[in-house]
Amino acid sequence: MTTKYAAGEARAWVLESLRGCCGCVSPTFTSDLSGLNEAAIRHDVAVEKQHGMTGVLLVSEAGTTAEEMRQFTEIVVDEAGGDLVTVLQASQPTLADTIASAEHGAAAGVDLLMPSYPLYFNPSSLDDVLGFTKAVADAADLGVIIFAMDQWNFGKLHPAGFPVWLLEQMVDSIPQVVAIKNEVGGPGVGGIAAVFERFTGEVVVTDPLEFNAPAWIPTYGMQFMGTSNYETFGPVVPQMFELLSDKATWDKGMELYWQIAPARRAHAQVSTPLVANSGLVPRMHWKYQGWLNGYNGGPIRQPHMRISAAQMATLRTAAVKSGLDVTQDDDALFYAGRNPR
Repeated sequence: MTTKYAAGEARAWVLESLRGCCGCVSPTFTSDLSGLNEAAIRHDVAVEKQHGMTGVLLVSEAGTTAEEMRQFTEIVVDEAGGDLVTVLQASQPTLADTIASAEHGAAAGVDLLMPSYPLYFNPSSLDDVLGFTKAVADAADLGVIIFAMDQWNFGKLHPAGFPVWLLEQMVDSIPQVVAIKNEVGGPGVGGIAAVFERFTGEVVVTDPLEFNAPAWIPTYGMQFMGTSNYETFGPVVPQMFELLSDKATWDKGMELYWQIAPARRAHAQVSTPLVANSGLVPRMHWKYQGWLNGYNGGPIRQPHMRISAAQMATLRTAAVKSGLDVTQDDDALFYAGRNPR
């Protein structure tokens, strides 16, 4: 069990202590894909700290077996130590698998849990979504971040996917719920604003999209942003978030906001359509974007969307234009990573 808060105190701890930006750590495999590359994983966690992240998501969508995911969790928790809040992505093929992952995460010392909903989870009502979420939360007794977005196909049940009344039921009936990752009801930000309006101060509400930060920080006092691939921008997003959070340094924060506009637009050009059209995160692309900024890169397992040389060129050129400290290494080295095994 995490040492950051006592049983039953997760929500109070998160409201008081969860601050800053939470990036993503994906597992890296050995060159023959036979197992995990521990040195590479530890490298990535160390760079997250150097770049000013306050938390990391333990990504479970990169081809790990159940046993490898357990090993990955233990490595990240150990390397994070007391410096980073660890958030386990409980994204497994079935409810039973998801519960098992959550239980191990709790035993391994992760701090928070963010459940996903399996590809073949096809609820007939939003009560089924509530029941699934409660079953996972009760199994682990960790603080839970609700991932409220439209990619789960819950829009067939309500236009918002996660209507405010469903989130109210989750907050009221699941005491482990501590935060809402708020991507409700696109296109537009009406759904996102409704969630901020209703739940700010009761649980932590975060919009992970860094380009919306200037809207939510002054309007609702957004104190935490994540989880997302802020590794794309090196150390800039945590710096920007901190500056925007203080009226005295707002203008400097906006200077950084506009500085990284080329990389932001390139990400929207290359990666955003892949998510929209597939409902999946292009983890190989995210790994490349991080590798440009000093993260390990290296192999993940199939099935995943292939990154092309043209996409690499677009992302690299934009990162350079954004003033990021981009590696001069040839893109061919991305495939082996910085700690090859």
